Amino acid sequence: MEGLLLPVLLFAAFGFLMYSSVRKQKRQVAETRKMQDSLRIGARVMTTSGLHGEVTAVVDDTIELEIAPGVRTTWIRAAVREVIVPGPETELDEVSSFDSAPEDASSLGGSLNGSSFPDTYGTEPGARPAEPLDLRKDPTRRDS
Repeated sequence: MEGLLLPVLLFAAFGFLMYSSVRKQKRQVAETRKMQDSLRIGARVMTTSGLHGEVTAVVDDTIELEIAPGVRTTWIRAAVREVIVPGPETELDEVSSFDSAPEDASSLGGSLNGSSFPDTYGTEPGARPAEPLDLRKDPTRRDS
């Protein structure tokens, strides 16, 4: 009898852990489904891929998101991860740290593309640029 006590306790502990894990997962799925079912036009959302947008239409299991002015994409409701509630510190219309940017960016150093390398496309110093492609020529014929 004493030999069975430890396996029974381990089995009960394992069963309790499984039960609580499944229960927690079901609760999370129910909350997510409730959030996705309550989507309304004008809500700001983030998809599972990280894309932010505003809901412009809701039809059955699909929604339409406006990700930029005039740019609309269609998604399934299940792709919505969360509804974004903007707070006072996350207002999209406010300009924050850009007010202190200098008028002339040359004082910041570097080149225009933000790197310390020259603005080239993989050419070595002193190399000539490639000749433009002439589409009128036959590419299989070699001129000698």
